[in-house]
Amino acid sequence: MMTALVQRTPPGSPALACAAIPIAVLPREFAPPRGLKPAAQKRDPALSYHSCEYIDPMAEFPVRIVFVTAMGCDKVPVMEATIISIGAELVSGRCVDTNAAWLSNQLTAVGVEVRRHVTVGDEVEAIAEVIRAGLDRGGLLIVTGGLGPTPDDRTREGLARAVGRPLVEDPQALAQIEAFFARIDRPMRDSNRVQALLPEGCAALDNPRGTAPGIHFDTPSTQLFALPGVPDEMKAMYQRHVLPVATKLAGGSRSAFADLACFGISEARIGETLADLMAEGRNPQVGTSAADAIITVGVTARGAHEEEAQRLRDADVAEIKRRLAAACLGEATLQESVARLLIESGETVATAESCTGGMLGAKLTEVPGSSAYFIEGVVTYANAAKSKRLGVAMELIDREGAVSEAVCRAMATGCRDSSGSNYALSITGIAGPGGGSAEKPVGLVYVGLAQEAGTEVKKVLFGAHLSRDEIRDRACKVALNMLRLELLSQP
Repeated sequence: MMTALVQRTPPGSPALACAAIPIAVLPREFAPPRGLKPAAQKRDPALSYHSCEYIDPMAEFPVRIVFVTAMGCDKVPVMEATIISIGAELVSGRCVDTNAAWLSNQLTAVGVEVRRHVTVGDEVEAIAEVIRAGLDRGGLLIVTGGLGPTPDDRTREGLARAVGRPLVEDPQALAQIEAFFARIDRPMRDSNRVQALLPEGCAALDNPRGTAPGIHFDTPSTQLFALPGVPDEMKAMYQRHVLPVATKLAGGSRSAFADLACFGISEARIGETLADLMAEGRNPQVGTSAADAIITVGVTARGAHEEEAQRLRDADVAEIKRRLAAACLGEATLQESVARLLIESGETVATAESCTGGMLGAKLTEVPGSSAYFIEGVVTYANAAKSKRLGVAMELIDREGAVSEAVCRAMATGCRDSSGSNYALSITGIAGPGGGSAEKPVGLVYVGLAQEAGTEVKKVLFGAHLSRDEIRDRACKVALNMLRLELLSQP
């Protein structure tokens, strides 16, 4: 197999001075296109390649193409992509850019590596600047937004300035816009005509769901697609126009993913444990992210074909699970893990909650089939309810306080006794924002687990910097994890 790699390099630079960008998979017996000026033959222990040079009329200096024989190469050649999102509503934070996330997911699935997300406002020069940078890097460049009919839709002007070409009305694009309005039986406004303007030499892309045609600009080193920012229009046009090109550029390579959730272990410790797997440039790529007290270890494997990508992914997933042991939940949530373990063991659980107000019971019952293991949940917010429903002595509450180890233990024990469940979980704490003291600050929570062998209570200080919802959510996760670890320890 041979892969064509493109570099924008100044005259006289070494053939592999910059990171090469694969643009196609070529037959092994490949004759360079007519007009290319052959350059020096070179060899590498891992690769066999020769380079050819030609002039890109859009570039300020020669563009160098390197034809690489990929047989026996350790690394799968990667097509790189940049996604540019345009809109003042994005840079101001009024809207979340979901388009870039969706595009990245789609591109990565077909073997394209997204290296950059760039967000820019509606200023023409700012748009031109980021497009120029994307064209200079080469590869696949996808631009979304700014193709509407209003004066603040300036992607067309920015693209025209970036490539140094005038805007011209495209008859095909205008016909598509007119046809759209005819289909919905509405008059076309004069302002919609601006959507038919394209930089000279660009191609219009049909939009089956709206009035804004996309734009395709092709250079020897870059495939640029400008798509509308409206999500359903963008997705339809990606499937129709971009996906076939992206798949071809990726050269048949594929990616496989896994997201492994972890709890009860810090991100720093995970990084230390998996340091060698997280080395830059390694395949699979392994990285971590944190949200809502869950650390996610992401694995992205690339292979020459789908089976190879899956094999590489599965090997890393197995090794990560081995190293992180019980701290790794796999691709399940805490409540899903607990549900599976309870169903497998045929055991049951009940809950007694104070500060979480039923959130723990809700998490346990959001899993389908929860009737097999969940007996009941009681919310004993008031002290009198703790005494009446769970048998917690009022003398104990008066002496230790409702937020205490002793009361949490009594809540769990009373819940298990009254429900007849194998396990009972209890939570009592100070979720804030008020109600704390020097002795018992906001964020102090006790979590209890009662079983036949006895009752265990865990004291947790989440900190007053967390919100009420965050404290409540994390208290529930600590409770679920206590039960999960106990179930895992059973023979």
